[in-house]
Amino acid sequence: MYYETIFIVNPDVSQENTEQLTDELVERVEKASGRIVKREYWGARPLSYSIQKRKRGHYILLVTDGEPQAVQALESAIRLEERILRFLTTRLTELSDAPSPLARRKTVAVESTEETKADETAAESTDASKETATEETATESTDATEKSDTAEAKTEEKPAETEAKVETKVEAETTTSTEDTTAS
Repeated sequence: MYYETIFIVNPDVSQENTEQLTDELVERVEKASGRIVKREYWGARPLSYSIQKRKRGHYILLVTDGEPQAVQALESAIRLEERILRFLTTRLTELSDAPSPLARRKTVAVESTEETKADETAAESTDASKETATEETATESTDATEKSDTAEAKTEEKPAETEAKVETKVEAETTTSTEDTTAS
């Protein structure tokens, strides 16, 4: 039988001490005639809600193969350990060799950072050509700003002309309405 145990260690404990704690738990399982099939450190992650006034915790996954007595030994050791905030053990019907979703997310993140580093080195090699292109663009942008200044001046004149036309129409309407009232 396979059992999956996930436990959360107090965030005040360092990563090295978390690894030592995990090693001690693995020894307990092995003494109880069980074996650890998979062991993953998921890192310090935020908790969904506060546990013992803590908002973060070190997450560890252990997959155990063996009799229920091995899992009972692991759980009793976890209950006695003050540094562990919470744990959950579930029985698995079959074991998957694939890494857990959180471990997969970490490997994807590592691969993407390696790709960005490769992109940065390629970008550094083309910096010299970009500098000349930047100088050309700077000259073009000054020309463009001069054109936009001229365009702004033209647009500023148009609203004044429009306002004058509106005033003329309003005056014409009021004149017409006064003529209509005098005629009746």
